[in-house]
Amino acid sequence: MSAQDSKLFVISGPSGAGKGTLVTRVRERRSNLGLTVSATTRAPRKGEVDGVNYFFLTREEFDRRVANGEFVEWAEVHGNCYGTLVSEVASKLASGSSLILEIDVQGALQVKERFPEAVLIFIKPPSLEVLRERLVGRGTETPETIELRMANAAHELALADRYDDVVVNDDLDRATDELVRVLDMHERI
Repeated sequence: MSAQDSKLFVISGPSGAGKGTLVTRVRERRSNLGLTVSATTRAPRKGEVDGVNYFFLTREEFDRRVANGEFVEWAEVHGNCYGTLVSEVASKLASGSSLILEIDVQGALQVKERFPEAVLIFIKPPSLEVLRERLVGRGTETPETIELRMANAAHELALADRYDDVVVNDDLDRATDELVRVLDMHERI
């Protein structure tokens, strides 16, 4: 596949929808899909490694990079900043591989403005109740953070109609199969 044939896929949805799990499972089946590492100002969770899961930056470093135009997209979500570095996207697409950006809804819409050819795929939880259960089940969120994420989820779900495709993550195997089908369909276009 040449750089011209590369596709930019953007996977997003509410926190707790299962984006990361689905992307990991899809990449087990489709190892040719590149994945960028996002930058964030949030603290690492247990087991996360700098430069692998995220580039963990101070708020000052993040703000400097924003001012220098180093991000394709960035947003402040739940009190922390997240963004995708231009250098990450450019190097992956130049290699000729299709690329998955796993980012928040705000960032996905920014990418679509900058890259109209990007394919936006929304990962939707089966219900807000299930979403709440998933967030609580993480064991890493305070009750206040869960409420903030739930409020943001309602807003994000209202934006799902701006996406090219929606995958409901009600069953992990079925959702993985559906996401692979959607990616395959768009790669043939």
